[in-house]
Amino acid sequence: MQEANRSTKSKPSLSDRADEIDRASHLFTSMKSSRMSLWPISIIGFFTVAVIGCVSFVTFCSRHPADLISANYYEDEVKYQGQIDRLQHTQARASAASVQYDKQTRSITVSVPVEPALASPSGQIQLYRPSELNQDRTIKLELTAQGVQTINAANLLPGLWKVRVSWTVAERQFFMDQKVVIPSAVL
Repeated sequence: MQEANRSTKSKPSLSDRADEIDRASHLFTSMKSSRMSLWPISIIGFFTVAVIGCVSFVTFCSRHPADLISANYYEDEVKYQGQIDRLQHTQARASAASVQYDKQTRSITVSVPVEPALASPSGQIQLYRPSELNQDRTIKLELTAQGVQTINAANLLPGLWKVRVSWTVAERQFFMDQKVVIPSAVL
């Protein structure tokens, strides 16, 4: 009889097995419902990274100002028609006017046509550096009798410069704008 009791104890009944399955499934579903979904965390993380990125970009942009071409750019645009007229006058004499850079002497040579019968030209030379507004320089036009002026470029930073020459002869205005690339100094 004891052996019969052991055999019945060792084999659980169907109702006992059903109870165990119910407890296990209840435990599994309670664990499943207690686990948090990843979607809310992902959405919050995405927007956090986006906001940090925007704030970083605005901070970067505010610390690196973009220089305007000139401080009075609107007034300069209004006066541009006069500039077009000066360019047309210069095109008629384009072969005689030039700007050249000499690597050996590290100088810029500006040549302007001079007519002895007319008054000597007066005007200015602007050395314009597009990448840095504070490097711009303006030099008075002081030509030799042959219409040449040499500018020392040893103290100019290497890179692109625009040489803008504006001059007046007998109340007629002229303008020339040429690019010059100053190479790095060879040591």
